Amino acid sequence: VQLQESGPGLVKPSQTLSLTCTVSNSSITTTYYYWSWIRQPPGKGLEWMGAITYSGSIFYSPSLKSRTSFSSDSAKNTVYLEMNSLKPEDMAVYYCAAVRGYAVDAAEDLWTLISSLGMDYWGTGTLVTVSS
Repeated sequence: VQLQESGPGLVKPSQTLSLTCTVSNSSITTTYYYWSWIRQPPGKGLEWMGAITYSGSIFYSPSLKSRTSFSSDSAKNTVYLEMNSLKPEDMAVYYCAAVRGYAVDAAEDLWTLISSLGMDYWGTGTLVTVSS
C-alpha cells in the first residue's frame, strides 16, 4: 500500500488548509483499514489528528475536532483533510498513514488499536508552513 500526500506548502494564518492523500495498491474501503492524518511540528512529536475508516466513519482527536474535517472519495481512492482557522503553530509535516486492524466504535478504541499495532503504512509527508 502506498500513500502520497499533496497540498499547498504555504498557508496564511486564518485560512483553510486542504490536503489530499492518494492511496494506491489497496482500496480505501477494504475492511478494517483506518486512514489517519498525523502531523509533526518542527522539533516536536507526532500528533494523531484522527482517521476515516474503511466504511466512511470518522474519528477526530478531541483537541482538533472543532477545526478539522475528514472526507474520502472511494472512486478516486483518496482521503482528504481540511483544517480551518490555521495558526502559526499548525506548521508541521502532515502525514497520512494507515493501519489494518479490527472493528472499533469510538476514537478511544481506534487510538488503542493504533497504539498497540502501530501504523502499517505511511506517506512521505508534506510540510505545511503557516505564515503571512
